[in-house]
Formats: sequence, C-alpha cells, structure tokens
Amino acid sequence: MTVDISTLTLEQKASLLSGQDFWSSQPIPEAGIPSIVLTDGPHGIRRQDAESDHLGINDALPSTCFPPAVAVGSSWDPQIAAQVGAAVGREGLAFGIGVVLGPGVNIKRSPLCGRNFEYYSEDPLLSGVLATAHVNAMQDVGPGASVKHFAANNQEHERMRISADVDERTLREIYLPAFERVVTEAAPATVMASYNKINGVYASQNRWLLTDVLRTEWGFQGAVVSDWGAVSNRVAGVAAGMDLEMPGNGGGTDQEIVDAVRDGSLDEGLVDESVRRVLALTTRHQKSRGVVDMDAHHALARTLAADSIVLLKNEANALPVAAVSRIAVIGSFATDPRFQGGGSSHINAARTDAALDTIRDHALERGATVEYATGFLLADDGDANARRAEAASTAERADIAIVFAGLSDREESEGFDRETLQLPAAQIDVIKAVAAVAPRTVVVLSNGGVVSLEGWHDDVDAIVEGWLLGQAGGSAIADVLFGVVNPSGHLAETIPLRLEDNPSWNNFPGEQGHVRYGEGVMVGYRHYETSGTPVRYPFGHGLSYTTFVTTGLEVEQTGPDTTTVCVTVTNTGARTGKHVVQLYVATDTGPIRRPARELRSFAKISLAPGDTETVELTLGRRAFAYWDIEVGDWVVPAGEYRIQVGENVSSIVAERSVTLEGDVIIRALTMDSTVGDWFAHPVVGPALMAGMADGMTEEQAQQAEQNLDALKMVESMPMQQFLTFTNGAFPLEMLEQLMALSTDEPANA
Repeated sequence: MTVDISTLTLEQKASLLSGQDFWSSQPIPEAGIPSIVLTDGPHGIRRQDAESDHLGINDALPSTCFPPAVAVGSSWDPQIAAQVGAAVGREGLAFGIGVVLGPGVNIKRSPLCGRNFEYYSEDPLLSGVLATAHVNAMQDVGPGASVKHFAANNQEHERMRISADVDERTLREIYLPAFERVVTEAAPATVMASYNKINGVYASQNRWLLTDVLRTEWGFQGAVVSDWGAVSNRVAGVAAGMDLEMPGNGGGTDQEIVDAVRDGSLDEGLVDESVRRVLALTTRHQKSRGVVDMDAHHALARTLAADSIVLLKNEANALPVAAVSRIAVIGSFATDPRFQGGGSSHINAARTDAALDTIRDHALERGATVEYATGFLLADDGDANARRAEAASTAERADIAIVFAGLSDREESEGFDRETLQLPAAQIDVIKAVAAVAPRTVVVLSNGGVVSLEGWHDDVDAIVEGWLLGQAGGSAIADVLFGVVNPSGHLAETIPLRLEDNPSWNNFPGEQGHVRYGEGVMVGYRHYETSGTPVRYPFGHGLSYTTFVTTGLEVEQTGPDTTTVCVTVTNTGARTGKHVVQLYVATDTGPIRRPARELRSFAKISLAPGDTETVELTLGRRAFAYWDIEVGDWVVPAGEYRIQVGENVSSIVAERSVTLEGDVIIRALTMDSTVGDWFAHPVVGPALMAGMADGMTEEQAQQAEQNLDALKMVESMPMQQFLTFTNGAFPLEMLEQLMALSTDEPANA
C-alpha cells in the first residue's frame, strides 16, 4: 500500500521518525502504516519479548549463535559470510524481524577496542567484501540489514561523546570504504549512525556524512537509523539526513520536530524526505513465518566455525593429533566455552558445544584416552597453585597436552576497552608449567581481540587461534585439532610483538573528549610493513596441514588504470585444503606517502592433493588510487605499480610490475602555492625557467646553474613570501599571467 504523505499531519509525520518502543517503529494504523521490528544481530537474532535493553543484560529468545565477525573475518571467505547472513535471515523471518542490526564494519584501529569481536578486520577491503556478502544473502532471504556503526566508531571509551578527529584522506581510504562497498553493492535497508562525533560533529547530525557522502556520492536509497540513544539533537539530525531515532522516547523529540517546522528553523521538505524513507522501510514488515531447522543450523555453525580457525604455529607437525594414546586437556574454556562477545550482540544460544566432549569422541574413535584438569578459574578462588600443579601433573602423564586459554567477558566486551593484550597471569603460568613437562603442547585461544603471545610462544609446539566461534565452536576446534577439518583461516589483523608497536598506541583512546587519528592511513599492517616494524604474526598469516605452491603470475593491463591478474596455485601436499590468494599493490607514485603495500583483491579456493587451479582477479581503478584532498577525488598517479601475491602481507611469493598512464592533474597555481609547486608545474615551470634565463647574463646563468641546490632551501616557501627575497626578479604581472596559464594542459599531455 502506497501512503500519500500529503494526507498525514505534521504531527503524524514527526511520529514516524522515532520508535514506538525499544525495538519497533511507530505505526499509524488509520493510514495503513505498519510497525516493523528491528533487533540486534549480527551473528544471530537477539529477540527480546519481555524487558528490553541494548547491552545484552536481559534474556532473549533462543536462537543460533553463528560465528561472530572476528571469526568470519579470519575465514577470508565471502561464502562463509553469506551463509551466516542467510541463516540469520531465516531465523529473523521466523521471529518476524524486519531489520537485523548488523553487520559491523568498523576498522580494527587498535587491538584494545573492546568490541573488536564484532568487526571483521583491520583492512577495509576484506571488511567490505565480507559484509557485502552477508548483507546480500540476508536480504535475499527477507530481513533488511543495518550496516554499522557509521562512522569512525573504533573504540568503546567515551563512545557516546568522543570526537574522532580524522583527516579526510584517512576517512576515505580506511574508515569509509567498507561502508561504501556495502551501500553500492548490497543496498542495505538501513545504515546506522554511530554514537561518536567526527571532527567535532555528532555522526547522527553530520550532514556531510549522512547526505553529501552517503546519499549524494554513494547513492544510498535506504533509511538512516540512529544507534540506540545516539541522538543528541533531533532537529539537527533531521536536517542532516538522520531518519529514524531509536529507541522511542514517548514522543518528546517528535514535538521538537513539529516546533522547528512551525518556527521556520526546519524545512518541512526535509521531514518529508525522511518520512518517505521510513515508509519504504516499513514495507519490510514481517509476520513470523517459516520453521527453522535448529539442528541443521547448529551443524552449519560448526562447519562455518571450523573454516574460520587460524593455525598460527605448528612445530614438527604437532597437529593434527595422531598416533597418541594419552591426551591431556587443560583449561576451563574446554568445558565452559567462550564463543561470543558481551553486549548488544550477545545471543541466547539454542545449544552449546564444549570442546572437551568432542575431543573425547574423536579420541575414542582413535583408541586414545583423555584426562582433564581445570588448570585455572576465570575468577581466582585462591587455589591457583594447586590447580597449576594438577595441570602439570596431568600433562606429564600424556603424549600431548592441549591447553585452552583466552579472555572472559570481564576482559573484553562492548562498553569498555581493554587495557592490555596479555592473557591473565594465571593462564600464562599454566601454559608455561604444562609446556615444561609435556612431550608436546598445543595452546587453543578463545578471544574476541588479539592477545599477546609473548612470554610463552616459544615454549609451545602449536598455537590455534580460535577467536570466538559461535555456539558450535567447541566441536569445530576439536575437528581441526584431530584433522577432521584442515585449518584454512588467515589473520584479518596483525598480532604485534608489543602493544606499543601498534600505530594508534600514542593516540588511543584519546583525552579531553578527542581522539586524534594521528597515524593517518598507516593502520595495522600498513604501518608495520611501511615502517619495517617486526610483528609476531603478520596480517594474512595462516598455516594448513597441506602445502601450496604459487606459480605463473601474469598481469594484463586492460585500460589506463585497470588490470587483470592470473595466478596458478597447486596443492603439493597430501590433504585436501583451502588456500587464500592474497593480491597486494605497492607503489611509490604520487605526491603523497603511501603504505608499502595494500590488499587489493583476494580469493579462497579448495584443492585436492595434486590439483592445480588458475585464479583470475580484477584490479579496478580504485586498486591504484589514493584520495587527493586538493582535488577532492580519487586520483591514480602515472607510474609503476607492483602487483604482488603474498602468503601473507610480509611474505611475497610473486611480483609483476605495470606502468599506468594515470591521471593528468593540472593544479591551479596561486600566490600561496610553494616555489616548488611553481617550478614543478608542467606548464608554468618551463615558462618560469625560460623567463628567468632570458633576463640573465651569461655569467648569471652559469652561476644559477651552479646554485640549483639552493632551490631546495626555498621550495617549500609560498611564492608570496618568496617574492620579498627576489628584489623584483619576478614581476607580479608576469606571475599573474603564469597563474592564468596554470590550468592549461602541457603540449604533450
């Protein structure tokens, strides 16, 4: 049913722009306008039918907890993301949900962010590709998505008032591209405006962000919804393009909109635009339909989780577990798994798998026995020494010891940031005690954000990064440990040697209401690779139980700034496995400093032993571009670009170079332009040099040629200031003529 906005009163229109209650929009039954339900995701449905909250405190109806984004990010597999999205969509339909809040695509600027478990990666391409797959699959099933948190919401500390002070190039290259990709390739039903300010302006009332960029540049047609409680000025929000305030507040801010229209401070046309977008959103009104096969969804969750696990270390083929008769399992996470983060995305899981149970099943099939020791408790009961001694004794009797360690909700959660990368001291003590006596030691980690491996890394034989894997994560870990599944995950974020090495360390989490993104575009691996800072494990790292060889890299230039890349991969091992082709671009071209290399494409393939596959990847214009703050657009500089294939960002196994024509950018000169800009200008520079030569004697010309290095002393000086030192050598009239010429293209362009 199409609603004629002109038949609605101003009060009715204003009422549509805020929620009816905590989870639903405002209906107007007499006008045929239904209410829709919006509820938390992104890796499951958090449907509350009693008391409501946005912090995961009150109970929700049972649903499947699929692997959170931290795990999906490490899968490097759009199909994994799509299967999560589709399954969440099916359960959303069963609950009658119109919009599922998620996925989250904020960049992991700092490993300390308490909500990193809900985000994919430190890289915008990887984040954007996975989120796009999630949104497309979920919306194909039915419920709309709400991609969040727009934008630069990269910490929990003072998140409702902090100003993220970020230069535009950094926003465009790092913090906005994942949103842009989802908007332009998946058309999400909504975009969620974040709590924080961006350069002093709240996201929920930032017209540059919500209208100029989101709608005018990217063509977004959906509705902008606030994060829950993110609106500080409702009238300013409507003026900026923020459509739906959530949750409802009893109509208080609706009256503010009415009053502003009537006193002339708010254009009613802007209200109408928001109303149209909200009305379009209400077409997603759902009645509960469909029956979910919860057993099938649990099995799916197990499969998806296993493909997201990262094998970090595997000395002497300690894994998979084989040819052993006695297995020691140590650590309370083996029996009481942590499989999701705390806060608004906390799902009331329909069931939960404990790793110990499935380890016992696999061991029984192989004729091995399993002995368990608690090792540590998440809450110290004063008996840590005895528990550690028991763990060591258990490990000493075994052929292999598997220690489950990690972080609890007390160490990381929505609402606060972490203070350290270290595991709790009691867990480190147990790992070291076990490693000192066990023939082989494996550590399995359960954590939503990166943890430090220092102090114990070299003591153990294998490390499995299990992240938070969803409700079936325990069984998925056991499947990988015993080789039922070949691990194929790769790090979506760097594991540093020291917290202090992270580029945001000096500026995180900010002070006095501001956090300065001083590292610019050098986020995560971009910093580590460019500065040559050593890390424990680089972005893209991940081991397998088989081996792969990459050959035959070919690059074909398909346009002035586009290429097609082909590379051949062979499985040279004895097991079927999955391999990620990681394609990076490196260049020194252009007037700006660029990272040593940047991920520009990737693909995940499955190969049986001995099989070979040629993978074709396309690099479009944006793969070579940077954001030029003077031009206000993406620019591809002319020059050489190195196309690199890496096992990870630090280990490049193949490289080819291409030379691109690039963009001809003729920058208009002014008296504020530097001397260097004037002499380097393709049109003005030669004319300026010729004019100088014409006015010189032969002796002066020789002296000038000998003193060319002196130009370096003044090349950064604005021309206006430089003139005061030239004694009239550059008449103002001549410079004005040259400025007029500065927008002309050079003759050979």
